[in-house]
Amino acid sequence: MGSFFSTLLTPPPAADEGDSAVVAVHSRATWDEQWGAVKSTPKLMVIDFSASWCGPCRFIEPSFKEMASRFADAVFLKIDVDELSEVARQWKVEAMPTFVLIKGGREVSRVVGAKKDELERKINMFISSSSS
Repeated sequence: MGSFFSTLLTPPPAADEGDSAVVAVHSRATWDEQWGAVKSTPKLMVIDFSASWCGPCRFIEPSFKEMASRFADAVFLKIDVDELSEVARQWKVEAMPTFVLIKGGREVSRVVGAKKDELERKINMFISSSSS
């Protein structure tokens, strides 16, 4: 019964593959490719810096995937800080989860922690600013 209650508090990690609109970045080459494709465009990039051992990261993951499917005008990436620590250092990630919002190759905002409402509000703000 204890495992039942723990799944209510910490949902199991969702698979990276499948029909998710989130691009799981597992290599420097994939990061360089994604960064190169978006950095000079007005398109919003939302990066989820997380770790497999991080409970709050697993908790917000379904919401992040849901946002990625709703906000088709943005690029959503997931980077495991243990796999790509140099990219996490480059973006000065110090806590997980950290969501970095980027437009035109520069950081426009960030959300530290599993703050779904704040993240959604900021995504809405920066997506609507590109359509005006």
